[in-house]
Amino acid sequence: MRAPILLLALTVAACGSEPSPEEKAASDAAASAEIRAANVPPPIPVTLEPIAYSDIEANELIGIGCSFALARNADAAMAVTMVEAAYVKQDNEIQRLAPDMGSAEMPFGTRSNYDGTRFGLEMTMRGDGEAIGGETTLYDATLTLRDGRDRIVYQQDGVARCGS
Repeated sequence: MRAPILLLALTVAACGSEPSPEEKAASDAAASAEIRAANVPPPIPVTLEPIAYSDIEANELIGIGCSFALARNADAAMAVTMVEAAYVKQDNEIQRLAPDMGSAEMPFGTRSNYDGTRFGLEMTMRGDGEAIGGETTLYDATLTLRDGRDRIVYQQDGVARCGS
């Protein structure tokens, strides 16, 4: 007599604890999201250094292209984009990024996007620009760097000087 009562109690307990398919799906989704979040490291911000004239000369960064600066009257560029590559300075080292040939073409054959080993670079220019010399045009611009998971690790507004 005890066995049937115990079996009945276990059956009732088991029926009450079984989650609905919707509850199970929600629980599984929450667990998966938690595991993914635990396994994805947070983005590491990038700190760029100004590219000085000595860096430009030492790395032969002279030619036609665009340079991004934080202000209109800034002497040093934070990035230089050219037809064959873009350059930034981080940890006192000039880094070269390859042009993304599928990205938009910008002034003088430069590209809007460049890819590197640590991050990708995107330069967005706004407006028609303002002529500031014989062969130089100044644009309002934004420089954005993204890590391998497409997360922004650097973003600044400034100006792009394009010319030779």
